[in-house]
Amino acid sequence: MDFEVKDLRLASAGQLKIEWASRSMPVLQRIKKELGAKKPLAGTRISACLHVTSETANLMLALKAGGAEVRLAASNPLSTQDEVAAALVKYHGIPVFAIKGEDQKSYYRHIQKALSHKPHLTMDDGADLVSTVHQEKPELLSSIIGGTEETTTGVIRLRSMAENKVLGYPIIAVNDARTKHFFDNRYGTGQSTIDGILRSTNILLAGLTVVVCGYGWCGKGVATRAKGAGAKVVVCEIDHLKALEALMDGYQVMPLAKAARIGDVFITVTGNKSVIRQEHFKQMKDGAIIANAGHFNVEIDLVRLEKMAKRKRKIREFVEEFQLADNRHLFVLAEGRLINLAAAEGHPAMVMDMSFANQALSVLYLKNFHKKLQKKVYPVPEDIDQRIARLKLESMGIKIDRLTAEQKAYLKGWKEGT
Repeated sequence: MDFEVKDLRLASAGQLKIEWASRSMPVLQRIKKELGAKKPLAGTRISACLHVTSETANLMLALKAGGAEVRLAASNPLSTQDEVAAALVKYHGIPVFAIKGEDQKSYYRHIQKALSHKPHLTMDDGADLVSTVHQEKPELLSSIIGGTEETTTGVIRLRSMAENKVLGYPIIAVNDARTKHFFDNRYGTGQSTIDGILRSTNILLAGLTVVVCGYGWCGKGVATRAKGAGAKVVVCEIDHLKALEALMDGYQVMPLAKAARIGDVFITVTGNKSVIRQEHFKQMKDGAIIANAGHFNVEIDLVRLEKMAKRKRKIREFVEEFQLADNRHLFVLAEGRLINLAAAEGHPAMVMDMSFANQALSVLYLKNFHKKLQKKVYPVPEDIDQRIARLKLESMGIKIDRLTAEQKAYLKGWKEGT
């Protein structure tokens, strides 16, 4: 079997991590059981470019149980859990191409490896795999029937492709499912981002000023968790409605040029590039910490920061110190990559349970209905979203009310008023 992982001797530790995560993923385990009974994905080749974590491993195992032939590459050079990658290869026979800390050349070679079995379906986390297909392997488009995308960044890229009429097959935006972004983005990103910052720095957040750049669902989660840790939170936004919402939620709102002067910790969660740049570096106080929780490492202009620095050194495992000409020191975490996966373990399995249930059921939907879909980006079907919410509540022993016949009739009518 073709694979590239760090060390197969790590597999036993990885298997334990996979099993531990599975205990917090009851919805995905139920779907895995259903897929295993009917094998609806038999003969279907799937290429996945996702964060190689214990939670992702459980998704791969569910797809394999359904009969799929899966190949997996990392969607970020620093997010791979090497022991999990080894376990998938050694114990489950799934070809994995991922090594934590791999360079850019290896990263894209691994994506090519994941595509080498000529997939019918793609699964993406940032759209690098889809982009590679379109730009470097267009001959694969004729056999690909659909794909899924799990990140805000990736959905932005794919919608741009669709608008420019270059998207070669239908994509389901798993990121936009309510059982994904309401929970994964807000609670998962919120908790794991703060976790990554604390693991890499061991700072005390209480009393510090934390600047959150972007107030989407991820930004809301980060701001909430920072506030809960005792930090004074400042939100920077370009969208008037989101800025207003942040203000009403109790945060200070101001331009980043102003926040740069008072912030102790800066966290980007925008999906855009050069959010923190030279004009902001010049204003930051000595000792400022800069981290990114967006998918790609472009949100912080690291090229410009390196040019400004007279010295750069690694001071902790995930902390780089940039000493500027005026002797101020700025600290960048995890090379500007996803702090929650590079320096921590990513989202808790309990929340990824819903995200990956969406992935699994969306893949099945594409297998069954791809002939009815156009080459554009689609939302997760409403019935899938609702089913996952119902299954999650059931797994937690929670019951909710139901409408009475009278209430259903009232909601459908228009004559009855006061």
